[in-house]
Amino acid sequence: MITEERPNPLRDPQDRRLPRIAGPCVLVIFGVTGDLSTKKLMPAVYDLANRGLLPPGFALVGFARREWEHQDFAKIVHDAVKEHARTPFREEVWKQLSEGIRFVRGELGDDEAFDRLRRTIADLDEARGTGGNHAFYLSIPPGLFPTVVGQLREHGMADQLPGRWSRVVIEKPFGHDLASARELNQVVSSVFPSSSVFRIDHYLGKETVQNLLALRFANQLFEPVWNNNYVDHVQITMAEDVGIGGRAGYYDGIGAARDVIQNHLLQLLALTAMEEPTSFEARQLRAEKQKVLAAARPPRDLAKHTARGIYGGGWAGGEKVKGYLEEDGIPADSTTETYAAIRVDIDNRRWAGVPFYLRTGKRLARRVTEIALGFKRAPHLPFTETDTEELGYNALVLRIQPDEGVTLRFGAKVPGTQMEIREVNMDFAYGGSFTESSPEAYERLILDVLLGDPPLFPQHEEVELSWQILDPILDYWADLGTRPETYRPGGWGPEEANQMLARDGFSWRRP
Repeated sequence: MITEERPNPLRDPQDRRLPRIAGPCVLVIFGVTGDLSTKKLMPAVYDLANRGLLPPGFALVGFARREWEHQDFAKIVHDAVKEHARTPFREEVWKQLSEGIRFVRGELGDDEAFDRLRRTIADLDEARGTGGNHAFYLSIPPGLFPTVVGQLREHGMADQLPGRWSRVVIEKPFGHDLASARELNQVVSSVFPSSSVFRIDHYLGKETVQNLLALRFANQLFEPVWNNNYVDHVQITMAEDVGIGGRAGYYDGIGAARDVIQNHLLQLLALTAMEEPTSFEARQLRAEKQKVLAAARPPRDLAKHTARGIYGGGWAGGEKVKGYLEEDGIPADSTTETYAAIRVDIDNRRWAGVPFYLRTGKRLARRVTEIALGFKRAPHLPFTETDTEELGYNALVLRIQPDEGVTLRFGAKVPGTQMEIREVNMDFAYGGSFTESSPEAYERLILDVLLGDPPLFPQHEEVELSWQILDPILDYWADLGTRPETYRPGGWGPEEANQMLARDGFSWRRP
């Protein structure tokens, strides 16, 4: 039977074999002096240019308080590219890119500075042929978003003119709780239409996150068992082996749950649990994710099915490290958690009765992000206990970072004359199967912003649904009035988290 091929939104509609290239535009970055800009955004822009995905009519504008001229900012971009870019440095690519680099000096509340910004991008529209298309990337604290979007409106840079576009890009966190998320959305939506607002969750730009959709919906093998008839429980982990570094001003008062679970992990849960969309267009993907998040709820017993911790001092990775309360800028009486684990239940036909366990933490044994589906045991095992004493759960594990790939864990016979069963792994590794290296998440996401292609960007409805799941847990922890349990650095978190799963008859995977 011949079926019509579905269009791939990642390909040019005129030739699906060719990647789409951004049209003429200006990208303005607020907060260009921060780590995100120097380590991720500037290198990603260069990598896109190096891959031929940016047009000659492209310009990059930095906005900050520094006493820089255009050439000073160009040198900053050059150095960031040389140190952090994924693709090789090519002089001809840099020359074309650097000709469109500009810098505007000023405070975010300075009307004169925003007037200079307006004139600068108007000059670029003429000199570089950027066509009046402008994207504003807010790599700044969320508390400053209202100031910037208000300035863009007052100076006419948010206007949606015929044949032109103006877009705003917002970095997480999207609010501090449900109420603040709604307030933030009202501020932004009063200036930009929803189709012009791009909320960045860089995890959704990772190749292996997108491969989750391919694994589920391009293979008949997995989807029939992707439900509560076969899946016992699901674990979603984002572990870091580092501490907070120099982020004390941001991190304290935010904590692990707000920093990671509310956005990254709940988005991974939605992609794991959602129904098949009718297409991979933004509207269809968003609809299915929203259905899952609307059906998801926090655990009924918050005492038994949530856990939090704070890393202590000691040895990790062969070096002596400070505890969280010893880090520079952290108050001695802080109760901010650096580890958080929660159970989430999904009240729908596919997942009823299957607990989803989400955990994240700093100063853990290793850096790893993964989604692990544990399958139910076979209803009958025709083996003796000694044959299968080491046999555990079948598992399908999607490794998102750092060793991107998929692992299938199952029982196999040990060579020999006796029937002895042991767990083994079957691995697929991206690096071993594809010669082309995966683009960085920010490459994909910045390109999607410039293309106006929003499949990988959560809308405000998803953000608010995520806060509805997390808010009761945060309120419960706040009402306890106690400090989180201390856990040793280089381990896998507090004992409270182990007990959380043990109560349900499970244990955490050791990635």
